[in-house]
Amino acid sequence: MTCKKINCLAVDDEPPALLLMEKYINAVPILHFAGKCSNAVDALTILQQRPIDLIFLDIQMPYILGTDFIRTLANPPKVVFTTAFRKFAVEGFELDAVDYLLKPIPFERFLKAVNKAMKLNLPVVQTFPQDIMPKSEPEPSFLFLRADRKNIKIHLNEILFVESLKDYVKVVTRDRTIVSKQSISTIEENLPEEAFLRIHRSFIVSLSKIDSFTAGLIQIGKYELPVSRSYRHEVEKVLRT
Repeated sequence: MTCKKINCLAVDDEPPALLLMEKYINAVPILHFAGKCSNAVDALTILQQRPIDLIFLDIQMPYILGTDFIRTLANPPKVVFTTAFRKFAVEGFELDAVDYLLKPIPFERFLKAVNKAMKLNLPVVQTFPQDIMPKSEPEPSFLFLRADRKNIKIHLNEILFVESLKDYVKVVTRDRTIVSKQSISTIEENLPEEAFLRIHRSFIVSLSKIDSFTAGLIQIGKYELPVSRSYRHEVEKVLRT
């Protein structure tokens, strides 16, 4: 059975990163390595010359950031952002990227991103063999919380923060507050780590909703949330990067 492969473009200003991405793409039979370049200007030329289905795109590059480059395209291909800086994760999340890969990128994590792309409307007519691509479900953009005898759907981009209340959690959005009987650790496991941050044993915040912060407090709208000492180093590492 003939299968049209996914045409992939790798864009990164670091030659070792480009070589690694080329190696990874060539290792997966369903992917076709269609080219590589070191900046968005050259990437635009390639996009005008040949069909590209999926871009593995570095964010911090010469001339223009990868995230800004995607915004300039009228009909951009699907994109997997790659970067060494976690601070760009929120922006990538909001641009509806297929995935966001933090360098150094292990091959297993790369495969997970490809698996997510396979769930989208890309030109593929067969699935990966078991020995090449392990099955993996894409991370959802929402979750369901059990409350008031029903399961309530919450979109992740609506969440301001999550608060632990002993055996319950309180999920706060701009429009509503939902209390559900489960642990904050269970909620944390279902939230993408590139978009949410644990700041206290009792609080998880949405990175994109943070208005301001100090060493001990994070401001989200009218809410002031404490940063505990045990989480302070990680919080400052993420927010000051």
